[in-house]
Amino acid sequence: MTLFVDMDEVMADTYAAHIAQYNLDYDEGLTAAECHGQEVWQSVPFDRRESIYRHTSLEGFFRALRPIKDSQAVLKELAQKYDVYIASAAMEFPVSLREKSEWLDEHFPFIHWKKRILCGDKHILKGDILIDDRGYNLEKFEGRPLLFTSPHNIGTNGFERVNDWQEVAHKLL
Repeated sequence: MTLFVDMDEVMADTYAAHIAQYNLDYDEGLTAAECHGQEVWQSVPFDRRESIYRHTSLEGFFRALRPIKDSQAVLKELAQKYDVYIASAAMEFPVSLREKSEWLDEHFPFIHWKKRILCGDKHILKGDILIDDRGYNLEKFEGRPLLFTSPHNIGTNGFERVNDWQEVAHKLL
């Protein structure tokens, strides 16, 4: 069986990185709880929203992301049972291409570079399971879509949800 796994907000904690960078830029104390149920950019004053978008073009932003808890161990087990591919919409953020590949080399060395799809639109993916935090990526997927919980998608419904990597393990291993 073919399993596709998204990177940002599924394997890599991009949400926390946006908050940390915002707090650094503005000497603020924004928390994930204050952003709950929305995107980070929606949680800051209107005149600062553009700064959140610029994080994705900062050199080193994607390279410094922390892995989501238990993602490494569970994905290592999944890779023994499934044909695992990493699918990330990296084309939207050109600086991320190299950084995401290097990040995967460091944190997920058991996933060969040939199993990495750094794409634009994920509608091209054809497989059995897709784990993603964005409903719009799951809508067109013809296999089993799993919505990985992130603070921004708490209000998203209509998909089978997994709240963390232990739940992924329970459902797929």
